[in-house]
Amino acid sequence: MTETLVLGGGCFWCTEAVFVKVRGVTDVESGYCNGQTVAPTYEEVCTGRTGHNEVVKLEYDTAQISTRELLEIFFVIHDPTTLNRQGNDTGTQYRSGIYFTTPEQGKAAQTLMAELAAAHAFGKPIVTEVLALDNYSAAEDYHQDFFERNPYQGYCMAVAAPKVAKFKKTFERLVRE
Repeated sequence: MTETLVLGGGCFWCTEAVFVKVRGVTDVESGYCNGQTVAPTYEEVCTGRTGHNEVVKLEYDTAQISTRELLEIFFVIHDPTTLNRQGNDTGTQYRSGIYFTTPEQGKAAQTLMAELAAAHAFGKPIVTEVLALDNYSAAEDYHQDFFERNPYQGYCMAVAAPKVAKFKKTFERLVRE
């Protein structure tokens, strides 16, 4: 069975770069969600006035990977304790967010976050929002597969590549062959 889950973990180039390498993920699309403007442009989202988050929409085969495993990867590759920022990227469009398409996904997210909080996994409170997916639109074509097409671009080398390496090291069993 295929499900859709949408994740906001900062710049979508970095998040996409990781999830295209995950076994069981059948499609990854960079986009925008949970804002007020219909089909916003990247420039509009960057103003912070649309309310959208930069996200990746994941299609995945539940026979190969679980929602929980996807969320575990998500919490390893970004900082869920910084409000409206990831590294040097600041603004509401970079907030940590899980946007579910089924109630079970929302419950899985809440359960994992409660476990991580109880274990003091990050040393600070988790600020990740967990909401039903709303008002999603795909990002412009030039954002799709950005890391794959531009691996030597400065931002990709400095930010995306280390996230991919961390994923591969931490979740070796889930790396797509």
